[in-house]
Amino acid sequence: MAKQFNVNELWNERIAQSLNGLEYGSVQIVVHDGRIVQIERTERKRFEADSDRSSAVIRHSKPIQGVGR
Repeated sequence: MAKQFNVNELWNERIAQSLNGLEYGSVQIVVHDGRIVQIERTERKRFEADSDRSSAVIRHSKPIQGVGR
């Protein structure tokens, strides 16, 4: 059966700090032997597509010179 454990105020604060300001992403709490040992935060940034700037190809009016020429 899984161990029950209490989360003290320090871990509550750390978890709250990890969630603070997170718009898109996840917070993982890693537990070993019934104790919290790590908090992992993965944040995603989402950008709105702008029709003039969303192209992955950058076009230059002049050819780019190679290195060492």
